Amino acid sequence: MAHHTTQPAEGSKRKRSNLLRYLAMVILALIILVGIAVIIVWLVLKPKKLEYSVENAAIHNFNLTDANHLYANFDFTIRSYNPNSRVSIYYDTVEVSVRYEDQTLATNAVQPFLQSHKNVTRLHVGLTAQTVALYESVPKDLKLEKSSGDIELDVLVRARIRFKVGSWKSKHRVLRIFCSPVMLHFSKAKSFQRVPCEVEL
Repeated sequence: MAHHTTQPAEGSKRKRSNLLRYLAMVILALIILVGIAVIIVWLVLKPKKLEYSVENAAIHNFNLTDANHLYANFDFTIRSYNPNSRVSIYYDTVEVSVRYEDQTLATNAVQPFLQSHKNVTRLHVGLTAQTVALYESVPKDLKLEKSSGDIELDVLVRARIRFKVGSWKSKHRVLRIFCSPVMLHFSKAKSFQRVPCEVEL
């Protein structure tokens, strides 16, 4: 006598197939909802690019030794503008560097701060190059620029930030700011010209 046992197996496969189809539909629906939520948030917030510039800069106690070691003090006023009307920004770490050609001369950290929406914050940063060894053509080029009365430098800012909207806070993102060329004058008779910065996020 023949026994038929295929129906329960087929029913089990059908149930499994329906379950997988249901899960796939749920996952797809969730992806669509998340996408719509992101678009709505973007449209509501309309995030605008952060604006940075160097408003003032000065150099003091410049001394380049015969052994090509540099000592100098740099002072910068960096203007940070958050143009967004609903987004605040946590600056958890901020590092400012000054560079000549391809060599970093000095680095310093800025205290963490919260920048509210539609806010202008000015960072007053002092950096010290203390017996920094210079390489290749850098000492020669620095001496030539010093004799001319002006020196061109690059100012770089690297920060770990988080966005804040209401009670929601984003994950950390890296903000990079590049300001160049920053012209410093050894003569107090010359006034500093504001330098806009490039912002990369």
